[in-house]
Amino acid sequence: MGDGTVGIVEMVRWLELFQSEIAAHRAWLTDLDSAIGDADHGANMDRGMTAVGAKLAAGAPGTFGDLFKSVGMTLVTSVGGASGPLYGTFFMRLGMAQGAAAEVDAAGLGAALRAGLGGVVARGKAELGDKTMVDAMTPALEAYEAAVANGAGAGAAARAAASAAKAGRDATVPLVARKGRASYLGERSAGHMDPGSASTLLLFESLAEAIAEE
Repeated sequence: MGDGTVGIVEMVRWLELFQSEIAAHRAWLTDLDSAIGDADHGANMDRGMTAVGAKLAAGAPGTFGDLFKSVGMTLVTSVGGASGPLYGTFFMRLGMAQGAAAEVDAAGLGAALRAGLGGVVARGKAELGDKTMVDAMTPALEAYEAAVANGAGAGAAARAAASAAKAGRDATVPLVARKGRASYLGERSAGHMDPGSASTLLLFESLAEAIAEE
């Protein structure tokens, strides 16, 4: 918002950018998923974020809680596979963490993002090293929080988070999957990038762009 806080306008912009990035990378995400999954991650996420975009176009709620509850429920009900429940839970927990707030500071946004990650871990039962979106989201949150602890604003912290998410995404390539459809492949899952970690990077890159001025 230009005063060190992040408000609903920036959060809606984040979601709009994420929708655009998912649409632009739909085929790539599906290609990644075809190697070790059900070949539907790109299509599923695109369908879900298109539904979110339609909701936002009809008018965004005025609080974090209402906004992200709507986003989360839309994803859960419109996205097949694992990604709908996982991303849906992420956004719902994020919203619950700030509730009736209409704007937050950098630390408050970090706490909300941390709550979202907690929801993903609880829902998917995944840990670092399991070759899932957690491998990108966990280092992203750690980098965000470290940046804020060192005095960074939300924009700089989000950029640090995106950089860490990229490293986490890339680190999934040599891993053997221990969760999800990819785990059925055993050792053959090594050598492929996890599609959930790839879409997670898009999530944090979109956040960094949405609040770049903070």
